[in-house]
Amino acid sequence: MKNKSRFCAFLRGVNVNGTAMKMAEVCKVFSDAGMEEVSSVLATGNILFTSDRKVSDLKPMLEKAMSQHFNYEAFLFIKERSEVLEIFEKVPFESSRENHIYVFVGTSSVENTLMEEFIKSNPQDNEKAEISGNTFYWQIPKGNTLDSAFGKILGRKSLKDQMTSRNINTLEKIVKKL
Repeated sequence: MKNKSRFCAFLRGVNVNGTAMKMAEVCKVFSDAGMEEVSSVLATGNILFTSDRKVSDLKPMLEKAMSQHFNYEAFLFIKERSEVLEIFEKVPFESSRENHIYVFVGTSSVENTLMEEFIKSNPQDNEKAEISGNTFYWQIPKGNTLDSAFGKILGRKSLKDQMTSRNINTLEKIVKKL
């Protein structure tokens, strides 16, 4: 009998730009693809599940199932429970009422690309970025996320295909349900 692991799939582009999907339906797609103990966290595309398969097998299989079911090009990034916990534990910024903290999950080495783009964006004085482990973290004053130069860079298609982001509050909810 194979060992089963707990995972979180971070879906990109869910419930934005006309890609509307109900999380119950997404969970059904995951269950129909053979995942167990499937649940969602919020409506932003965070799917928790258990499987005995490797991430390298899960990603293409689940992207194909999602793409076929919802008729869009699915992008998802899968992390094992221990990786999600580590990402949460390594947040380099203190939570505050004034700032948002975002965590970026994506392809291998995307954190370096994000840091290069952040530095080139000429960040505001109260805007910070750090890499901890293989994860890129961004702190930005509330209300400035979309207006910042870096926020605009994040909308580029070349970057969107490599990563997705979550607010630290969302990540905390995921950790509590894992």
